[in-house]
Amino acid sequence: MSTAVSKPAETARPENPFIDIAAGRKTTNSIMGGLMWFCMFLALIPLLWLLFTVVSRGWHAIVDPAWWTSDMVGVRASKEGGGALHAIIGTLMQTLIASLFSIPIGVFTAIYLVEYSNGNRLGRLTTFMVDILSGVPSIVAALFVYALWITILGQQRSGFAVSLALILLMVPVVVRNTEEMLRVVPMDLREASYALGVPKWKTIMRIVLPTALSGIVTGIMLAIARVMGESAPVLILVGSTPAINWFDMFDKPQSSLPLYMLDMWKSGATGPANDRLWGAALTLVILVVTLNLLARFIAKRFSVKK
Repeated sequence: MSTAVSKPAETARPENPFIDIAAGRKTTNSIMGGLMWFCMFLALIPLLWLLFTVVSRGWHAIVDPAWWTSDMVGVRASKEGGGALHAIIGTLMQTLIASLFSIPIGVFTAIYLVEYSNGNRLGRLTTFMVDILSGVPSIVAALFVYALWITILGQQRSGFAVSLALILLMVPVVVRNTEEMLRVVPMDLREASYALGVPKWKTIMRIVLPTALSGIVTGIMLAIARVMGESAPVLILVGSTPAINWFDMFDKPQSSLPLYMLDMWKSGATGPANDRLWGAALTLVILVVTLNLLARFIAKRFSVKK
């Protein structure tokens, strides 16, 4: 005689956790979710369109090795030949000089605002001035540098003057981003370091900055990406040249990618000139993407390991 062992009845679990929620709330949730997806795709459309347009129209120029190795000396804009090496070098040199000044000033200013100011009058004034600089258009910064550096001090229009204008645009971005990243660092880390007798400056250098390094580097790259493509300073503060200018940034003209694009547009933007115009735009995008990838690698390599 076999006896069947009865198994306890299993409680059926609803597959959908929202099954007991009212129909009106589920409908609202679905509508809001669909709206978020729609907004995301709506934001991606112009970005993808822009990227497709730049790549499709500019790749013809950049696949030529001469684009990366030659300048435009002796080559007319309407004729084949030449390259953009002089413009690439000018863009990198102007951005490099601006970064060498902006990054230390911005980072140390943010450190003062977060770690030392404690809301005093100087800290509030600094924050107010940074907020004003954040909204200054590039043309205003260029005109200020022109009035001070060229008109009053009597200096020449040059690549260094462009770098001065880029500094004014870059510093507030670095300050704001670094300040926010430093505030994210938990206060417990600072207090633990102080409890062990570590001085404040060493706590900032060894604990706070490494913890926030990833976000700080990302913000710096965003600031560099912003100033690298600025056109107003190069239009006002430096003259165009088809030749390479590596280090003479105080006296001689120096081309850059935005100025190079303007020169091609002035020449009619047809035929080879049009290819160079879009090639310069694509080159600028490639430089920005490369810098961002490099920044991510540096941040991942030197940030605090969890």
